[in-house]
Amino acid sequence: MAEQIEIPGSFPSGADVAGKRVVITGASRGLGRLLAHAFSHGGARVTLVARTEKDLKTVAGELPGPGLVCSGDVTDADFNEAVADATVAEWGGVDVWICNAGISPIVAGPRKTDPSVWRAVLDVNLTGAFLGARAAARVMRDGGRIIFTGSVLGERPREGLSAYSASKAGLVGLAKGLALDLAPSDITVNVVAPGWFDSPLADGWKSRPQLEAAVIGHTAQRRWGSATDLAGAYQFLASNAASFVTGTVLTVDGGYLLA
Repeated sequence: MAEQIEIPGSFPSGADVAGKRVVITGASRGLGRLLAHAFSHGGARVTLVARTEKDLKTVAGELPGPGLVCSGDVTDADFNEAVADATVAEWGGVDVWICNAGISPIVAGPRKTDPSVWRAVLDVNLTGAFLGARAAARVMRDGGRIIFTGSVLGERPREGLSAYSASKAGLVGLAKGLALDLAPSDITVNVVAPGWFDSPLADGWKSRPQLEAAVIGHTAQRRWGSATDLAGAYQFLASNAASFVTGTVLTVDGGYLLA
């Protein structure tokens, strides 16, 4: 008979982020704003990153805990390094870096897609994530967490979103490669891939019955996701409970990829 696993005296909470020092890009609206609230309510100290300082200050003022505002362009390598340094100066270090900034313009087919649009999407969604991870890795100590915001559209594209889907698929390969590179430093790198959520970004789909039916028809749970369905995935990957999880994709889609 095999020996029994030794039972530890305590277990880490799967969503315990109290005291974590967390950088969130794309924090001025949408999912980034949601994550800022979720982590702040969980006791984390949050650095908010986006282009517009005014919007970031508004979000910072909404949070129950401390927030640091850093406005700039995530496609700028020097800006990412400055965010890392500012966070270390303010909080004493960086524990979690969430590369969430992204753009998702609907484009025409390849014959009508301007190359500048393609480059912009890849630059923000993929290169921006790499530059954030690069800055995080420089200042993180052992046990750091890097989390990318992916999408189910990286695996199941839809018409008009080829550039967005390519960028999100690229994040999966990037996360796996960086997970190998950073494993000796005990830094994990993972992707959260949301499905379809009830948010302002979904208004264009919800207002058109055929499009909404296509989304709900492909979602096993037959509903749009809610904010509370998503934040916990990020908190888990940021917590000590996920210390042996790296190079993986946590899909939160209500079964969209199954149906």
